[in-house]
Amino acid sequence: MPRRSFFRLSRQRWLRLFFYLNLALVVGLIAHQIWLYVAEPKFESVHTLEVADIREVLRDRTDYRFAVVGNINNSVNVFQEEIVPLINQGGIDFLVSAGNAVNGGRQESYQAIYQSLETLDVPYLLTYGENEDSDFGSYLFYEYFGPHFYSFVAGNSHFIFLDGTGKSSTSWQLDWLERELAASEAQHKFLFVGLPLHTVVSDAPLFEADNYLNDPRLADGIMALAEAHGVDTVFSANLTLFSKQTVNGVDYVTTGGAGGILIDADSSFHHYVIVDVDGESVTIAPVRLNVDSPGWWRMLSSVASTVYAFFYVSYTRFLLIVGVLALLAMRLHRLIFEDRDYYPDFDIDPTPFLGKSLRVAMVSNNYFPFVSGVSVSVDRLRNGLCDLGHTIQLFVPRYRETWQDDSSIRRIPTLMAFGQKGEFRLTNPFSARFRRCLRAFSPDLIHVHHPFWLGSMGLFMGRRLKVPVIYTYHTRLEHYAHFVPLPGALFRNLISHYLIKRFSNRCQGVIVPTHSAEEYLRMIGVKTPTLVQPTGIDVARFAQVEESALEALREQLGVDPASKILISVSRISKEKNIGFMLEALAELKAQGHADVHLLLIGDGPDRAAIQKQIDTLKLTSQVTLAGAVPPERMALYYHLGDIFVFASTSETQGMVILEAMSAGLPVVAVRSSGIDDVVRQGVNGFKTPQNRQAWGQKVVALKDNAELRQQLGKQASHFAEEFDIANFASAVASFYAEVLAKYHSPSR
Repeated sequence: MPRRSFFRLSRQRWLRLFFYLNLALVVGLIAHQIWLYVAEPKFESVHTLEVADIREVLRDRTDYRFAVVGNINNSVNVFQEEIVPLINQGGIDFLVSAGNAVNGGRQESYQAIYQSLETLDVPYLLTYGENEDSDFGSYLFYEYFGPHFYSFVAGNSHFIFLDGTGKSSTSWQLDWLERELAASEAQHKFLFVGLPLHTVVSDAPLFEADNYLNDPRLADGIMALAEAHGVDTVFSANLTLFSKQTVNGVDYVTTGGAGGILIDADSSFHHYVIVDVDGESVTIAPVRLNVDSPGWWRMLSSVASTVYAFFYVSYTRFLLIVGVLALLAMRLHRLIFEDRDYYPDFDIDPTPFLGKSLRVAMVSNNYFPFVSGVSVSVDRLRNGLCDLGHTIQLFVPRYRETWQDDSSIRRIPTLMAFGQKGEFRLTNPFSARFRRCLRAFSPDLIHVHHPFWLGSMGLFMGRRLKVPVIYTYHTRLEHYAHFVPLPGALFRNLISHYLIKRFSNRCQGVIVPTHSAEEYLRMIGVKTPTLVQPTGIDVARFAQVEESALEALREQLGVDPASKILISVSRISKEKNIGFMLEALAELKAQGHADVHLLLIGDGPDRAAIQKQIDTLKLTSQVTLAGAVPPERMALYYHLGDIFVFASTSETQGMVILEAMSAGLPVVAVRSSGIDDVVRQGVNGFKTPQNRQAWGQKVVALKDNAELRQQLGKQASHFAEEFDIANFASAVASFYAEVLAKYHSPSR
């Protein structure tokens, strides 16, 4: 495929690139948000140190100055750049926030306000207010600064901080406040509560009518105790204005101008409050920042400051929101505005590739000498394609045993081997030799037979070499959960299906052996073009055997000539459901049908367990474990039998069933995805539910009816002729041509 300049990518590819970059941004920002909440804080229990500093500053003093600010709202323009320099240069001893120092209780807001407060040259304290409590920020305030309500005595004054958010118990706070005030011997008492007491401030804007302390019992209790115990001033925030009123000898000051949005009113302006304590006297006065500005200008500038504070504090959250919205917009655009045609592109012309000798690299996680359905399928496809004039290069694992390798077979070194005989090989997928040989072969396409390990490397190399990748779906992974070192349900119900879906959708074509397998792929979300093509079989080889060789095998096995021989071929492993057949045979024997003999061909990790079950069910004289049989001798074993039986529900095709049909055997199998398309009910055999009685009845029906057995066997032989290797290879080669034509299409 010709190389394209990065800057000449198609519009679709630019959108795809932007989508994935945006997705990476969103994932990174989410990770950042998670990190903020799990990382160890850089500061904690700040009030402990600040109170100690204030006490030290006011030691033995009766005159001092402190500032009170409200509604900082993480402001940078107003608080950090204007108020803080004035505080640092104005002879202020310490600063108190009357509430809403943050614009929300999020992690980044608390970190930002800490950074702003640290620019002060004087100690500082925070009152727990509405914004500190929002967004589940109560625990962060407690962790970073301290309790929600607290008090201390410094100099000649008693400072008391209350929680007006409702987070703390009203009864508990009032009882605690009464004890604090009753026991206080300080000359002055200052009380801070984040929300103004409802009956005090009467000129608040209508849209701030709910910004008062909404617990009348707590508000009335605070006012009564303040009056009874001679509190000098009650400070609060949460309203965007300055207000000072005296009720029954107690000053109530609301200050909300240290940041945030102002309103177009005379009482709403950016400010902070100076409290001068001189012996017995206390003087309170606001310091205005925008003295000469009209109300509407103050409001606009406060909006700009608030927007800037939002970006300064929550830019990662803002980017996250924008990123998510962009992803949604792109998804909606694709769903609504992009034309989609779900039918094949009939303008694609595969003709140039149909007459071409293709170079095909085949990658498989297993191959001969390990005998398996995949090994047989790969070998037959290789031979069939070679007969059509194509050049095939196999990349398969290296085994201890030798095989008739030639230059078209490349063995990949093994890292580890699993299984009773080391038959499962974990090759080195990062082998430099593998990549070098694959590059040197220069394939037109790569055909992989597994969705992991070497298969994944084959897919990777396909992208690197810019050639299409075809995947053959051989195995129902969910039935192999017992081999995977993960929780069975997790792998069976989630990981296996996701793995198949993701891998298939990254390939340019998928081959499945049956329509039921194709339906499964569509159900899990595979959208890649698919070819339904069962693995081919060598019909001629299985159709005829030498009678002398057959007689010799019969004598070798010593099977009772009076018995009807049931043949089954499978790996002896849990997923093959062999125990089901043994239990059904035991039931038949109990019913008087002892004239059947099961010849089980194959080997595997559960052979000892199956032999134990045979002994337990007293089937020793009726079941023979023949072990592994070389592929070239399989036709003899099929012709030795009368009926082929099968119980596996983990197949995608059941290739051995077609082989048995080629030898003229009718089939009795358990109905499943790989069996349903091959066994035609009452035509070439029977398929039953996974029910021992139903399965056994069909075995007996064929065993006792020679005419039916011969008729179905003959029809099975004719049915199998359709699956000859030549037809199989020709169909796959045509699919290769279609995939190549589409892959190299200019519109791609």
